[in-house]
Amino acid sequence: MGDRERGDLALIDGARALDKHSVSALISLFEDMRPEAVPRRALVVDQLREQSRPPGAVLGITGAPGSGKSSLLARLSLRLLEKDPVLSIAILAVDPSSPISGGALLGDRTRMNLPTWEKRLFFRSQASATELGGLGPWTFQVSRLLEALFDVVIVETVGIGQSEADVRHLADRVYLVMQPLAGDEIQFLKAGIMEIPHAFVLNKADEPTSQRSYHALRSSIALARPDADNIPILRTSARDGTGIDELCDDMLAAVRHPRPPARDKEAYFFERWVRDEWGRSGVRRLEREWGGAESFLVAARSFERAQADFSSRLGDLGR
Repeated sequence: MGDRERGDLALIDGARALDKHSVSALISLFEDMRPEAVPRRALVVDQLREQSRPPGAVLGITGAPGSGKSSLLARLSLRLLEKDPVLSIAILAVDPSSPISGGALLGDRTRMNLPTWEKRLFFRSQASATELGGLGPWTFQVSRLLEALFDVVIVETVGIGQSEADVRHLADRVYLVMQPLAGDEIQFLKAGIMEIPHAFVLNKADEPTSQRSYHALRSSIALARPDADNIPILRTSARDGTGIDELCDDMLAAVRHPRPPARDKEAYFFERWVRDEWGRSGVRRLEREWGGAESFLVAARSFERAQADFSSRLGDLGR
């Protein structure tokens, strides 16, 4: 066993104990897209899968810029810890990157004044790197790691528009955060994002216009999703605490609910990785020659081995 492997095993032990330095170091490994990082990630995944604890639930928080997602999440996470004394939470906040410089402010760090001493609560900002879909290019990889370490992984997407909704493929339950006067019934109906969430959160409920917006949103849901009965609309305020307990209870119920196998997520994000690395020709070969992402993953037996195997095959065949 080499020094690097011993070091990675030490990081795994520390991360299992929720040591923040160890978790951060492993996240850096899972954000490393160089080929030499693939076998190291495979080792970490194999070691973590040997543990008896089930993977944590992934909850998605999405919505337009200015809806108050970060402030709401800061208050919400602390209340979740109060309501369940053994719960552990990881927050992965995706911040927008500049299309010009590629840099990101990572402003969620300033909005979330979270206690650094609390081992049960971990926070990480991540740049979107101008990716569309509300997530960053490394969000899925990091989410896989955090699921193996924490009971709940909350992914806050970059402020998204009408057609950017990759979070639905990542999260077990998606919350769309909206604000009063975000639009009338017609505007709500136009938004493709309305078809995504499992629950709506009308934030800033302390605003005097919130009641009118609530009825407009309720009417829009009945028209946009007539087959989805009883979709909850939770009214909250990060300022005065309105509705925080109700939203916490909804999230805790989702955490305790049975979840689909991880393979469904992996197939979507493996195909996305193929498209990013090899373009549409790579996706066509994946479908035509190997039966698609799910079949390829089953044959490779892990996401990392599938990446290495696919790169090797296309490298041999030529692009």
